[in-house]
Amino acid sequence: MEGSFTVYLAAEGFLPDLLAELEAASPGCVLETRERLVLARGAALPAAWAQAVWLDPFFLPIDSIGDAARKLTAIQRNWRVHPVGHHRRAALIQEKLPHVSAKPLVFGETPPTARLGAWTLWEEHLALASPAITPPFPDGAIRFEENRVDPPNRAYLKLWELFTLLPVRPRPGDLCVELGSAPGGWTWVLANLGARVFSIDKAPLDPRVEALPGVHHCLGSGFALDPRHVGAADWFFSDMICYPERLYECVRRWMDHGLCRNYVCTLKFRGATDHATAARFAALGTLRHLSCNKHELTWVSLAADRKS
Repeated sequence: MEGSFTVYLAAEGFLPDLLAELEAASPGCVLETRERLVLARGAALPAAWAQAVWLDPFFLPIDSIGDAARKLTAIQRNWRVHPVGHHRRAALIQEKLPHVSAKPLVFGETPPTARLGAWTLWEEHLALASPAITPPFPDGAIRFEENRVDPPNRAYLKLWELFTLLPVRPRPGDLCVELGSAPGGWTWVLANLGARVFSIDKAPLDPRVEALPGVHHCLGSGFALDPRHVGAADWFFSDMICYPERLYECVRRWMDHGLCRNYVCTLKFRGATDHATAARFAALGTLRHLSCNKHELTWVSLAADRKS
């Protein structure tokens, strides 16, 4: 293949959304699609619906299973296969490569720092490989040792993943405002980081979460909360179920008041993806599809990024 290209791995079930996103960003850039892998012309584009992006892909001719393993290990040690065909042959090649641990991550521990590459068998004698991917986890997905006892739901995994990927997270004493917080999965994470949490929802928090130090819960509508009644805050969070355009109006109001530094929200789509509203959020920060997101995107806007 002539010229530079990038490989995108679509989030499972959302290949059409990724293709639409890439086409909107660079019409005609998509060169080929195989299952969830998309080859697109040019350097990497912002791609919220990609679970992983292969940053430096190239085609590698191979003569045999052993030859493929030797050529890949000559480039670097760590590789993980994403098969899109020739599954048995690809598996035999992966078996000859150095073992890459698939141990679940303990939240708060430093993720592995060794470079991880991705590859696939494109044809019987042709591999497609990239020495670097982002996020730098197998297929871009982070697996955690889950806490099945303390949090009231599994929504906490979104913040665990996000705070593993971001360079910053709430610090002890930071004031976090969370709209639509019940039953409290996100509040549980924030409180355990030592942050002060002001949460609001029409429903109560799980009693165990509300009893955590630093948590103050108010019964009411998150949309009705006036930012001026809260004052200066370090973080704004929302994982509530609502139409993305309504969430955008709410976030825009908070940002216009300039009282909050960092924002994290989930855009939850009902029916067709609202690409237009997603683009409006993207103009204010970064969108990504986390491993545990369903038909939704996570939006982040950090004060440090807005200053640059």
